[in-house]
Amino acid sequence: MNTGPGNGQPRVVLRGARWPGDVAIADGVITEVGTVEARPGDVTVDVDGDIITPGLVNTHHHLYQWMTRGRAVGCDLFGWLVELYPVWGRLTVEDVAAAALVGLGELAVTGCTSAADHHYLVPRGDDAVFDAIVEAAATVGIRLHLSRGSMDLGESQGGLPPDHVVEDLDAIMASTERVIARHHDGEMVHVVVAPCSPFSVSSELMEASVALARRHGLRLHTHLCETVDEQEHCLERFGRRPVEQLDAWGWVGDDVWLAHGIWINDDEMARLGAAGVGVAHCPSSNARLAAGVCRVTDLEAAGSPVGLGVDGVASNEVGGLFPELRQSLYAARLRAAAADAFMPADALRLGTSGGARCLGVDERVGGLEPGMAADLAVWPGDDIADVVDPLAGLVLGPDRRVRHLYVGGRAVVADGRLLGCDLADAHARLARRARRLWD
Repeated sequence: MNTGPGNGQPRVVLRGARWPGDVAIADGVITEVGTVEARPGDVTVDVDGDIITPGLVNTHHHLYQWMTRGRAVGCDLFGWLVELYPVWGRLTVEDVAAAALVGLGELAVTGCTSAADHHYLVPRGDDAVFDAIVEAAATVGIRLHLSRGSMDLGESQGGLPPDHVVEDLDAIMASTERVIARHHDGEMVHVVVAPCSPFSVSSELMEASVALARRHGLRLHTHLCETVDEQEHCLERFGRRPVEQLDAWGWVGDDVWLAHGIWINDDEMARLGAAGVGVAHCPSSNARLAAGVCRVTDLEAAGSPVGLGVDGVASNEVGGLFPELRQSLYAARLRAAAADAFMPADALRLGTSGGARCLGVDERVGGLEPGMAADLAVWPGDDIADVVDPLAGLVLGPDRRVRHLYVGGRAVVADGRLLGCDLADAHARLARRARRLWD
């Protein structure tokens, strides 16, 4: 079923879906949606009664954290980080490769066609970890926004991470240039410049990063406004709240999206929204760490794109994006104390077109319109055939894995099976590597 651009493969028609109807794919893009007339030579895929959506877009992840699930389960963010930094410092390139393969595979089988991985930990300065993540994405077959993360502010300089897990500023800049040259193609791999967080970076790193990214025309990403502790750190260190400091660094622009964005006041929200700064909303991780609840509807009203993120599986042990659809709905309604504050269609929008806007790819992905990339998730509809609204059944019903997944028209999952690798075997290999870290 490979219908990539220019390869001369026949048209593929997904026929019989309950919603939105038939979908035709040719040369890697959607050509028709609704009722598609048959043509000689069509390859027909029977999806009778199923639900087709755009592929989900994961705007924030830490793939390496598959190595450390289930730890620090009663800690807030800073306590959680302090416990896990030393463990992460023991990771190898091979560990990251194993975690990335499992993480991206799990994202694919739960409907994700584009994923942003924020990798900010480079043990012993070996940036081959980024090669390993790219290789895993190619094996699985989904689009990767490779966020070259970084930390240069260790404990001895007033940062939170121990000194042995941070890097030198010049080394970070040189490595980022290498990663861009090796991997950025603007199609399957987008390199992003992504210093980690206000409590783990210097002002010099933030300023050098924004200059480098804009010189290359790349996007910028960082954690911001996740916890009250972070806010207090910024006030003590800079005399400014996190958004004010972000602005001072020159980071407020429509080429930036932030992870979490919880502790933002009305004036800051207006400033971010006017500039088009996006936010990756990670409701399960935020709940797990008791960080707070993102003001999603207010951010969108102010003009900020909002997408969904898994975050690392050391703080969201599920590791799939699909459950975040429901979690985002629940979180928004609880925050507003209003049952109509956020609807299933709103959740799906965050998980698709909202995420694509954050990543700056909404002209190509995140929709089901003709001309968009054929990044599609086909969800089994058998068990929700009795639900009058198929999207409500999908978002509010049981967690599910895709029946089929396409990226640029190429089948990545078929009949529930990941095609690029044996996911069960990848999990077993990861478990063997992870257990050595238990000591």
